[in-house]
Amino acid sequence: MHKKAVLLITRKLSQNTERRAAEDYDVRLNADDRLYSPEDLIEKSQDVDAILPCHSELFTADLVEKLPDRVKIIANHSVGVDHCDLIALKAKGIVVTNTPDVLSDATAEIAMLLLLGAARRASEGDRMVRAGKWAHWSPSFMVGTQVTGKRIGIVGMGRVGQVMAKRARGFDMEVHYFNRNRLSADKEVGAIFHESIESLLTVSDYLSLHCPATSETTGFLTAEKIDLLPDGAIVVNTARGALIDEDALIVALQSGKIGGAGLDVFADEPGGNAKFAAFDNIFMLPHIGSATFETRDAMGFRALDNLDSFFSGTEPVDRVA
Repeated sequence: MHKKAVLLITRKLSQNTERRAAEDYDVRLNADDRLYSPEDLIEKSQDVDAILPCHSELFTADLVEKLPDRVKIIANHSVGVDHCDLIALKAKGIVVTNTPDVLSDATAEIAMLLLLGAARRASEGDRMVRAGKWAHWSPSFMVGTQVTGKRIGIVGMGRVGQVMAKRARGFDMEVHYFNRNRLSADKEVGAIFHESIESLLTVSDYLSLHCPATSETTGFLTAEKIDLLPDGAIVVNTARGALIDEDALIVALQSGKIGGAGLDVFADEPGGNAKFAAFDNIFMLPHIGSATFETRDAMGFRALDNLDSFFSGTEPVDRVA
């Protein structure tokens, strides 16, 4: 009988994913969904052939060095791989995969929710009603910023960015974007390409970030770039918290340069930035961009597809290292 490969799944995944994994692998589950420390990861990896982690596990060069030679593949349950030291993993001969495509719709939904919530003061209004403090109404009460017909600037026109553009067009927004390469006309669907980020920022009534966190993009939204935005612009981030200089964002919110922000990701996670709680015009969510039942199944299955390919001797479709 063919011996099953041993698979460590580091977090509690969807029932359908764990059920499928158990059919084909000798699975080590994390039933308590406890975040493993680096020491836990090293200990639990000693007798496994593959690891299926999430973005919450950090595969630093130091940790990778301590992984046993038996580990041959890390099949991430995420699109982003900034939690993995790809150079160290490649040097150790460990294949790395991710799960693109399958979470684009869910993440774009959250981005639009954040955009609308920040524009229409949803967080402030919700707290007011819950606290029993809604005591009056007038035409000047809770006035927000209209979305329909405004200009949206999208940074990173990959899968999620393109879905976000489609959703924005449903609100009759004028779509502008910056990307490493211009899209073909059929993918642009009338969106306006900007060759420089500076050009994009000057026309972005709403700025939505959809690029990965890399050495080039970390701290991307600086005070200098914020100054280029139209007064009262709204910033939305569902990509990675590292993209924004959070101190600069706070200064811009205090001055009114930025009219509001919708954030699903933060520089420090979990937890977020405690300073943000003082601002009524920040609409925040706890990194739930891909958190739908449908997407969780799709992500888990995509990770397992990559593992199946690897252990059958076929190159995984989503290999990134």
